[in-house]
Amino acid sequence: MTIAGLAGAGGIGFVLLALAINAVYIRVGFPMPNSGRSPSEVADSLVALGGRLRKPSVVAPATWLFTTVFAAGLLAELWRGEPRADAWALVGFAGVLMQNATFAVVEALRFGMAAAAQNRDSIVGLWTLNNVLFGFNQVFLALALIGFSTAGVGVGFLPEWHAWLGYLSAALLFVSSSVSPYNADGTNRIAVTGLIGWLGWAAWIVVCSVLLLAGS
Repeated sequence: MTIAGLAGAGGIGFVLLALAINAVYIRVGFPMPNSGRSPSEVADSLVALGGRLRKPSVVAPATWLFTTVFAAGLLAELWRGEPRADAWALVGFAGVLMQNATFAVVEALRFGMAAAAQNRDSIVGLWTLNNVLFGFNQVFLALALIGFSTAGVGVGFLPEWHAWLGYLSAALLFVSSSVSPYNADGTNRIAVTGLIGWLGWAAWIVVCSVLLLAGS
């Protein structure tokens, strides 16, 4: 499949997942932004919601993956070597990346608010925010590994084995990122998965650095 095809599939996949996630949030009674509810009402809703917030949030990293692939494919299609048009295409691509990063914070904040509402203790909410946001961030490392590995092999800069190291590390990081909602309290039963993925990421960087130095 071409990059254009992957981008199209990613765009459709994002829309379908986003609709499904929001439908689940509404069904379980999650207080959506701009709903007009008072802070006390929001707190009561979050307490009643309990652990039901976790399941729809498991697929949140997939939406960011889909939007990034979509944006990259659209950028490739729009790139014509014309400075003005290319600059605007880059602005659009940057907007998608910034949206992904910002929404990762929003998604993590939901768990922080839920914890704060149940325990009436701000530090619990902030700690929960830290844990979930840290976990979700791994999906961006996975994207970097996939993108640079694919591009590096395509131009003959990276050897095949190195690219597969990137792909394997990306898969581990993505799995670890996807289960972040279940690690909100700091207990992570598959922490070794993310750790191995991060070590693979670090090794991947070292090899890339050596290749860059050798070619300089």
